Amino acid sequence: MCCSLVLPKKSDVLSALGMMPTTGILPKSPPKIQRCAEVDFINLVDGLTHNVILAYERSSWVVETHTILPEDVHPQITPEELNEADEAVRRNPDVIKLAAEIGVTPEQLHADGWSIGYDDRFPAKKRLQQCLLFARYGEHENLYAHPLDFFPVLDSNTFEVVHIDFAANRKPNGSLSATSTKPAELGQENFQVCGRERIWPPTKAFEYLPDRTNLPPRDDLKPLHILQPEGPSFKVDGHIVEWQKWKMHVAFSGREGIAISTVTYDDGGNTRPLFYRLSLAEMVVPYAETAPPHARKFAFDVGEYGMGTQGNDLSLGCDCLGTIHYMPGSYIGHSGEPVTISKAICIHEEDDGILWKHTDFRPGGRSHVVRSRRLVISMVATVANYEYAWYYYFGQDGSVSFAIRLTGILNVYVLAPGESPAPFGSVVAPQINAHYHQHIFSFRIDPCIDGPLNTILESDILPLDSPTGSTDNWAGNGFIVDERVIKTAAEGGRSYDFAKDRRWTIVNRGKKHYASGKPTGYGLMARGVCTELMAKPDSWVGKRAKFATKSLWVVKDDESNPRMWPAGKYVPQTRDHPSDSVGNWCSGEESLEDQDLVLFLTMGINHVPHPEQWPVMPVEKLEVTLKPVNFFEQNPALDVPSLPDPKSVLAFPTAHQQETQGAPGGTGSCCS
Repeated sequence: MCCSLVLPKKSDVLSALGMMPTTGILPKSPPKIQRCAEVDFINLVDGLTHNVILAYERSSWVVETHTILPEDVHPQITPEELNEADEAVRRNPDVIKLAAEIGVTPEQLHADGWSIGYDDRFPAKKRLQQCLLFARYGEHENLYAHPLDFFPVLDSNTFEVVHIDFAANRKPNGSLSATSTKPAELGQENFQVCGRERIWPPTKAFEYLPDRTNLPPRDDLKPLHILQPEGPSFKVDGHIVEWQKWKMHVAFSGREGIAISTVTYDDGGNTRPLFYRLSLAEMVVPYAETAPPHARKFAFDVGEYGMGTQGNDLSLGCDCLGTIHYMPGSYIGHSGEPVTISKAICIHEEDDGILWKHTDFRPGGRSHVVRSRRLVISMVATVANYEYAWYYYFGQDGSVSFAIRLTGILNVYVLAPGESPAPFGSVVAPQINAHYHQHIFSFRIDPCIDGPLNTILESDILPLDSPTGSTDNWAGNGFIVDERVIKTAAEGGRSYDFAKDRRWTIVNRGKKHYASGKPTGYGLMARGVCTELMAKPDSWVGKRAKFATKSLWVVKDDESNPRMWPAGKYVPQTRDHPSDSVGNWCSGEESLEDQDLVLFLTMGINHVPHPEQWPVMPVEKLEVTLKPVNFFEQNPALDVPSLPDPKSVLAFPTAHQQETQGAPGGTGSCCS
């Protein structure tokens, strides 16, 4: 069972918060904000999914709608169902027999349950998990060091094993032991078709827990403490967070993890709306190996499982440092009972280096430096082998950043002795093959830049066409900004162009900067983070993850049916892009000018594993920033104080006996 809150209408929320006059829309009568919930559950008799909308009225829940969904529509897989995969494979006699043939006992057998992905050999009605198998030879041992060579397929409703797949292997020349990458028909003898012998799992241990690595810990690292003796600078009232000039609502979502909404900035006493809602709306992890069943490995971790439901209970002084405030996260578990993660979301401040500085180099000139501090709102989710940590940064310069750090353990498969991983993987340890893959994220931005009616400008930085020596470009140095408006839904899918330093700006054309005359806006600083799908557009994953085929999607929102999920509301086992996804929203001549818009930014990495990422991966980092462009009259951080830190000391005092804190010249201040 899956349950979530139904979002109220945007106009009702803005009106209730008193933000409608600010946005330029006439205020309505005070709205009634109806608390509603949505539940998906399965009738185990016929396997059909039911959707129910409930409203909370007079201290009780009342059913408003009850819909039986089509037979090929499936709800998310719950954490309890993923855990049950472990137990299910240990009970199955066929799995036990196959494991025994390669020296693995039932007690050593472990499974990572994944949604089946795409596999049209099975009826669309049947709700399935594919199991990636590993052996664990001792308690708390790193089981991913011992991958097995077969893949049970489970019925997610009954937990019966309905099929077992074997993968072909690669010969020394890189060719496949099977005759084709087309999956064998269900009636065929699957192991015979793959054309290889059984492969025993490697038994060498590769550990990451410090008490199991046998590595002496480094003893030359001195303590580094982050202290705020007067307490934090932020305030928290329930889910409302205020810091510096920012104010926002921070909430937990079982699907998205963190959802931040109604973000405003106090600009000289004028509360200006910036973003209605920010969240991680979807992601997909497609793998490059073409041999079945590896080709169906492309997890939609948000839509198929939910990032919030897999959130970590964070540890003070470990996941976040400093003066910390935690928010709990709650969701409805598989049994219908509430599940609470007591420390799901971390809120704290951190130093962020220099905010701005200038030194007048002339004799007697003055210098001034201001350090940057930012508010951090973060969460970590464990999705089987991988960890994803994501962060929202709010800066004193009016900027907002969304960052992702990827860590955890590589998804690996067993190699036969002497087998080559080419051309789709890397050997990270003996007989351990880590397939190439991508991590592609969809960051949902619901802007409200000085109001909900916004427009998107696309800009390219181009050299001037006029040649060197011409009247217009004698020195040959000219370059310009070529700007265009994204006008219609059909133009809503955009690709990043690195050579042109392409950028996008969300603007309110009803508000102008007093000096530049340009519309107020926030720019998307996405250089280096935009990654599009490597798979063919008509591939299995390409049809399901159309959001990953463009760097940015701009769509007109519908507050009666918010455009929330770029790959569709119901993601498990889709076989094409659903009607309620970006592929269909970005079509036709519907205007995108001066409209209530939603943006889906596609960001990610192409992951080519290497041995330094084994047995646990140091973090890979991605970050996109939304920065004010013609929004403020001038640098909004001019009023940030610049007092030196009295706790900073010289590392080697005898080498700098005549120096004091502060600016050059030893004034004891950050300015002179």
